[in-house]
Amino acid sequence: MKNLFITFEGIDGCGKSTQAKILHEKLSEIDSTTLLTEEPGGTQGANEIRKLLLRENNFSWSVETEVLLFMAARNDHVEKKIKPALEKGYTVICDRFIDSTLVYQGMRSDLARKLCLSLYHLIGREPNLTFLIDMKPQKALDRALSRKNKEDRFENYGVPFQIKLRDTFLRLAEETPKRIIVIEGDNDKNQIANDVFSHVQKYIINKISN
Repeated sequence: MKNLFITFEGIDGCGKSTQAKILHEKLSEIDSTTLLTEEPGGTQGANEIRKLLLRENNFSWSVETEVLLFMAARNDHVEKKIKPALEKGYTVICDRFIDSTLVYQGMRSDLARKLCLSLYHLIGREPNLTFLIDMKPQKALDRALSRKNKEDRFENYGVPFQIKLRDTFLRLAEETPKRIIVIEGDNDKNQIANDVFSHVQKYIINKISN
């Protein structure tokens, strides 16, 4: 289980944050060297960028500028938190990572996608496993908006935007089937958690066997 990097992805309100926390709790019972973190954020500098991107509803930036800000936050996060933890042998669980930027910004601009991939190549830390929690957009959006946590910039784009996000996430999963595992998000929370944990166990067993 050492040096395992797991990420959770999905549209707003799909339940990925809940599942990341549950997996962290389950793995912590087995091995205390487990770290839970999130994006955008995870470090003081990255959290300041998070405020700009999610809380202040600044719609004046181009999508390409958004990518640069997200990638700056990610670089700080990887450099100061994720990479050091992995080097110490921790299992790192992250709520959102590179796939969110490829989807949220990449689907709106080819240049933004190219910028994202180019900069990520320099940052360089791909997850071992990514769980895409898939849920019907209307249901997920209703849940997301009910939180009223002042980080609703992308939720405010409405259902059509969430539908495009979901479709783009699913296409990305089809392109990367060895890393991205699609989990049915409409199932019971505990069933989802069991499915996730089962896939993690299989990955660890296969890694040990090979």
